[in-house]
Amino acid sequence: MLRYMTVERAGELIKTFPSVKVFVIGDLIMDHFLWGKVRRISPEAPVPVVEVTCEDLMLGGAANVAHNISRLRGGVSITGVIGRDDDGKKFLRALKKKSIEAAGIVVDPARPTTTKTRIIAHNQQIVRYDREKKDGIKAAVTREVLSYIRKAVAKADVVVVSDYAKGLISEALMQKIVTLCAKKKKPLVVDPKVEHLDYYRGADIVTPNNLEAGTGAGMEITDAKTLKAVGKLLKDRLCSRALLITRGEHGMSLFENNGETHIPTVAKEVYDVSGAGDTVVGVLALALAAGADFQEAAVLANFAAGVVVGKLGTATLTAPELLKAVTTAHENRKTPSS
Repeated sequence: MLRYMTVERAGELIKTFPSVKVFVIGDLIMDHFLWGKVRRISPEAPVPVVEVTCEDLMLGGAANVAHNISRLRGGVSITGVIGRDDDGKKFLRALKKKSIEAAGIVVDPARPTTTKTRIIAHNQQIVRYDREKKDGIKAAVTREVLSYIRKAVAKADVVVVSDYAKGLISEALMQKIVTLCAKKKKPLVVDPKVEHLDYYRGADIVTPNNLEAGTGAGMEITDAKTLKAVGKLLKDRLCSRALLITRGEHGMSLFENNGETHIPTVAKEVYDVSGAGDTVVGVLALALAAGADFQEAAVLANFAAGVVVGKLGTATLTAPELLKAVTTAHENRKTPSS
């Protein structure tokens, strides 16, 4: 739906992506996919036996935000922590392959590289198992991350914090990031975890999903009235310029000082929501860096989400795909229903 932005304006913003730079801070995850077929049930237990046919490794967490930005031709750098293990080596190779700057990656020998393994058969996820350590990052490692943050913020047009509650984002670190971004006048976008909600006070825009927003506000979102109450409460509590609640099949709701904007979904088919939130925050940040206001950035991010949920796995999209999604929606609005 192009209620708040024309195709021409979308094209202008997307065309600007290669000339801007986004700096991403957050938990780094390796997404491991095992694809196969189920032909029988195990004789050992009542579980399906998956015959693995192929295997994929994809960048996840904050790294997927960076990957989305890179795929859309935006400049991107990233900082976070990995382990000194095989998965960490694979992670660094994946960053290099995607041409994502890795100078800010800090290796902590005391931690494993966070890895999520999903086993998928016949386009359905059978099980997921995680290798991770979620306690706080050691002080010495945090200082190393913060040292890089201080240098990278100055070079960025927009800063993103992608918090997966895997140990990197603490209240103290978040306060330093907020202060630094304010001092350097860099917009700060936060993809939150509800248990850390109060850490993000002072960020420019925070992007909880429907469940996170309701949980954070202590109020279930059941209708327009409760949605509005939650949005206003959280925005005021976080002292943010804007709050964007992503609502799945119901689209998105943006809350600003001058009111609220509800953006309906444009997704036609939903195959997999893995990584859709990363796409939203990546496109939101790119659009803001390109000169969009919050409404324009949210609309563009909504189109991007509509594309990636129609793909399997931790998906991304390209600039031509994003522009095509906007153009198609505009053409469909002009075509009378039969």
